[in-house]
Amino acid sequence: MLLAVKNVQGEEIETIEVEDYVFGIRPNKAVLHQAYVAQRANQRQGTVSTKTRGEVKGSTRKVRPQKYTGRARQGSIRAPHWRHGGIVFGPKPRDYSQKLPKKMRRLAIRSALSAKVADGELIVVDKLEFPQPSAKEMARILQNLGVDRSALIVTGEPDRNVYLSVRNLERKSYQPASYLNVVDLLHHRYLVMTVAAVRKAEEVWGQEADRRRALRRCGVNG
Repeated sequence: MLLAVKNVQGEEIETIEVEDYVFGIRPNKAVLHQAYVAQRANQRQGTVSTKTRGEVKGSTRKVRPQKYTGRARQGSIRAPHWRHGGIVFGPKPRDYSQKLPKKMRRLAIRSALSAKVADGELIVVDKLEFPQPSAKEMARILQNLGVDRSALIVTGEPDRNVYLSVRNLERKSYQPASYLNVVDLLHHRYLVMTVAAVRKAEEVWGQEADRRRALRRCGVNG
């Protein structure tokens, strides 16, 4: 598969060949959805807690006699229907985490990247270099590239100047290529990657990387 490469002025300067295994597969929507749900679930702390009628403070004395008052029977001021009483079926601390096989996680990433290519929402730029952080310069570059919605900017290696240039822009985020994940890919309309980021993605999620992992599982050094 060939992808067009633009410069920071938005001009197409060349095309590069990329691995179909990463950028050209048919997106697996079921795996993509499962990976998204699992990642969001793993972000939940699960620390919320409420008190039952056995845990709230209050007297154990019976509120009033059982009979002959003409009023409803009441046994405890800690009952749920009393003010300051316990909570019925309230949330308790729990673990929301979901495990996802590594092959499914990798397939989900490749599906998300391939979907961006198929929808025309992947923009490859030759390089992003900032001698010093500049949100104004980054905004100008994104405008030149035709990015008018939310965008995820990705570089091959962590770049602090790029990060500082992006962080104050509305609906724009930054990540190194090795930290790409399903949630961030789906939460942004455009994906802006440098050529180095594309090569890093192929290195991490490519077919050769999967082959080496399979050999290691079999005890063979790839």
